[in-house]
Amino acid sequence: MIYGIRPVIEAVGSGKEAEKVFIQKGLRSETFAELMRLLKKRDIPYQFVPVEKLNRITRKNHQGVVAYISPVVFYRIEDILPGIYERGRMPFVVILDRITDVRNFGAILRTAECTGVDAVVIPSKNSAQLNSGTVKSSAGAIFKVPICRSDNLKTTLDFLQQSGLKIVAATERAGQTCFEADLTGPLALLLGSEGEGISGEYLKKADLKVRIPLLGEIESLNVSVAAGVLMYETVRQRG
Repeated sequence: MIYGIRPVIEAVGSGKEAEKVFIQKGLRSETFAELMRLLKKRDIPYQFVPVEKLNRITRKNHQGVVAYISPVVFYRIEDILPGIYERGRMPFVVILDRITDVRNFGAILRTAECTGVDAVVIPSKNSAQLNSGTVKSSAGAIFKVPICRSDNLKTTLDFLQQSGLKIVAATERAGQTCFEADLTGPLALLLGSEGEGISGEYLKKADLKVRIPLLGEIESLNVSVAAGVLMYETVRQRG
């Protein structure tokens, strides 16, 4: 975490990956205008918040700006996908819709690395922070699997479909199980938050909906466990 208008400008301007920037509502100055131009140019997520929120984050002289610097470099799936095809690989992508728990996120990254996933796509907003907790729970996989940030998941899904990938959504409302479905070929697994699942607008765009059979009384699996089941079933079918 860094704070202060000028330190944040210097960090972002030097190429540091800012995960999110919190800005005090009503802030006005030439330096603030410079910061906003830089954030927009670098497509860095920012949010205007009351000063009370900033004061809860830090008691230091934050000057109305607090930023979280990411431990990793973010990629664009549009830049990565062509290279996957060029290497003769069948693309295997995981998309996470509003998964905010860092331990779940880290565990998914760990399994993604173990199953040869080419990239993990997350939304710019409403996603788990990439911090020390994520690094620990991922067992270092956070530095090995390309993480792509998307400002608009709907647009990203369109791009993946146009690029030949099948969007496979995990939902308990699906008619067929993941063991019955065809998970071969280029595909992207779409997983949603435990509380709300996949957003309706994204679920509608799925080419295939699958569920994991549950034989006990509990109605759902932890999302990182569900992700592991689906990723390894994909590997099994491809193998």
